[in-house]
Amino acid sequence: MSTQSNITIEQFMQQQNDLDLLRFITCGSVDDGKSTLIGRLLYEAKSIFDDQVASLKQESIAFGTQGGDIDFALLVDGLAAEREQGITIDVAYRFFNTDKRKFIVADTPGHEQYTRNMVTGASNADLSVILIDARKGVIEQTKRHAFICSLLGIKQVVLAINKMDLMDYQEDVFQQIHADFVSFASELHFDTITPIPVSALKGDNVVSRSANMTWFRGPTLMAMLETAPITDLASDHGLRFPVQWVNRPHLDFRGFSGTVAAGTVKPGDEIRVLPSGATAKVDEIVLFEEKLQQAQCGQAVTITLDKEIDASRGDMIVSAKDPCEVSDQFEVELVWMADDQGYIGRSYGLQIGTNWVNAQITEIKHKTNINTMERSPARTLELNDIVVAKVSLDKPVAYEAYQQCRPLGAFILVDRFSNATVGAGMINFALRRAANVHRQDLNIDKAARNKLNGHQGKVLWFTGLSGSGKSTIANIVEQKLHQQGIRTYILDGDNVRHGLNKDLGFTEADRIENIRRITEVAHLMVDAGIVVLTAFISPFRAERDMARSRFDDDEFIEVFVDTPLEIAEQRDVKGLYKKARKGEIPNFTGISSPYEAPLAAEFSLSTAKSTPEQLAEQLLAQLEF
Repeated sequence: MSTQSNITIEQFMQQQNDLDLLRFITCGSVDDGKSTLIGRLLYEAKSIFDDQVASLKQESIAFGTQGGDIDFALLVDGLAAEREQGITIDVAYRFFNTDKRKFIVADTPGHEQYTRNMVTGASNADLSVILIDARKGVIEQTKRHAFICSLLGIKQVVLAINKMDLMDYQEDVFQQIHADFVSFASELHFDTITPIPVSALKGDNVVSRSANMTWFRGPTLMAMLETAPITDLASDHGLRFPVQWVNRPHLDFRGFSGTVAAGTVKPGDEIRVLPSGATAKVDEIVLFEEKLQQAQCGQAVTITLDKEIDASRGDMIVSAKDPCEVSDQFEVELVWMADDQGYIGRSYGLQIGTNWVNAQITEIKHKTNINTMERSPARTLELNDIVVAKVSLDKPVAYEAYQQCRPLGAFILVDRFSNATVGAGMINFALRRAANVHRQDLNIDKAARNKLNGHQGKVLWFTGLSGSGKSTIANIVEQKLHQQGIRTYILDGDNVRHGLNKDLGFTEADRIENIRRITEVAHLMVDAGIVVLTAFISPFRAERDMARSRFDDDEFIEVFVDTPLEIAEQRDVKGLYKKARKGEIPNFTGISSPYEAPLAAEFSLSTAKSTPEQLAEQLLAQLEF
C-alpha cells in the first residue's frame, strides 16, 4: 500500500519520526481568540478528519457564535462550561504536524483565577504565542501572561496581534501595540519577540500571507512555528540522569533505570553519583533487549556500571567532568496552586526529578502582583500567588538553576496528608550557607548520653483542646518518672510563650512557627538523652507529623488527651472559652479555629471517664524506657 506520492506507509512513518517537535502555548486575555487561532491552525494544517470537519460545522450552527461560519474555537474548547461561556478554563493540549515539524500546543486559560492552569501549560513549552486583541492593545492580563512565560523560562515569544480585521488592518495600530509590548517586556527575560498581525477568524497571516496587510513583511504564524529554534539540552549540558529505580532482575545484572533529563551518555563515560559523590564508568546502555551506543535527552534507558556503587531512586547520575551541584537550601520562585493557604514553617513533601524529600518554606521574601508587577511582603500563600521564597530540605539534592536546566530546577510541593500538589517551584540558586554549614562530628553522641542517663531519650507529645488536661496529666507523669530516676523536662505551651515564643501570636501561621520551634528544642533535648513532655494544643496534623519526622521511629510518642469540646468549655479554668464565644479572642481552637484530632496516636486518653491520676498511671504502665 502506498500514498499518492508512491511513498510506503513505513517510509511515511519514518519521515514523521524524523521530524522534530516544538511545544508551544497560546495565552492572552479572555476572548482574544486563542482557541480560534489553534482551531484555524489545525484546520488549515489538515490535522482533523473529514467527519470532525462535518461535526464542527454542525456544532458551529448549533452554538451560533459565528453566524453561518465555522467556529474554530470549538475544536479546542472541550469542556461544556467553556463552550457555554465562550472562554477557556482548562488547559487544552492538541497535537498536529506539517511536512516540516510536529507540534504540541497548549491552549491556556486567560482568567487570573486560572493562573495555576497556565503555569502547568507553560512548564514544558519552547515558545509562547501571546495574543493581543488589536482593539484593546497591551492590557494587564497581557503583562501577567508575559511575566509567567518569562518566569517559566520561555525565551521565544510570538506576539500575535489578533482581530486586525476589526481595525481595518491598520499598520499604525500594529506598530503601536508592538512598541508598547516591547517597552514593557524590557524587564523580562525573552531572547526574541516576533510580532505578527493576524486575524484568526479570517485566516490572515495564520498559514497563508494576508492580502489585506501587504505592508507586513514578516513571517506568517505557521512559518514562524516551523522555523523557530528548539532548545537542545543535549548540546548545552553534561549528563543529567535521575535514577528512577534500581533494575535487578537476577543476581548477574544490576542497572539503573530512568530517563535522560539532559546531555548524552555513552559506554565508557565517567560518571558521578550525587549526592554521595561515588564515581564509576558506564559499562552498557540497555533498551529492553537492545544495547545502545548512546542515549540522549528524553530517552528512557537502563545504565550499567563497571563496578558496584551505592545508588538508589532519587540519586542523580551526572558527567564526572561536568557535574551539577548539591544543596539543601534554596531561593525559589513559587506558584501556589492550592485553595488552602500555605504557611512558613509547615512541612511539605517536595519532589524534584525522581527525588522525594521533606521541605519547609522558611521565608517569603516578597509576593509579586502579576497584574502590576509590584512586590509586597507576605506571611502566607493564597491560590495563584507567585512569590520569591526560601526553602529548606531535610537532605541535600542535586540541582541546577531552573533557567539553566528546567528538569533539574523544577519541583513541586505536595501536602503530606492529602497528597495533593499545592505548589510548583523553580530554583533560582542555592543559599550560600547551605554549602558552607556542615554538621560537626562530636565524640559524645546520643547513644553515649542515653547510656550515662540509664534510659533512652524520648518525647511524649501531649495534644488536645485547651482545658483538656494536657498540662495536668503531663505534670503527674513527670513527677512519677522523676521518682524513678528518669531525667525529664516539660515544655508547656503557656510557659514557652513567656520566653522562646513570646514574639508569636495565635494566627495559623504563628501556631505553625510555635510548633516548629518547640520541635527543634525537643529534638535537642532528646539528643541529650532527656525524656521531654510537651503540652501544646498543636491543633494541626501537618505540624504534629512534621514534629514526628524529626525523631527516630521509637522516640516520638503522640498522646491524644481526648476531651469533648463541651467538657473543656465546662472546665474553662482560665475563662478563655467564654471570651472566645464573645469574639474577644480570635483564632481560638475549637471555636474560631479548627482542631484536627490525631488519626493514629500511640495513646488516646479519655478524660470524660477517668481522672488525670488514673490516666497518668495507665500511660506509665505501657511506656518503656
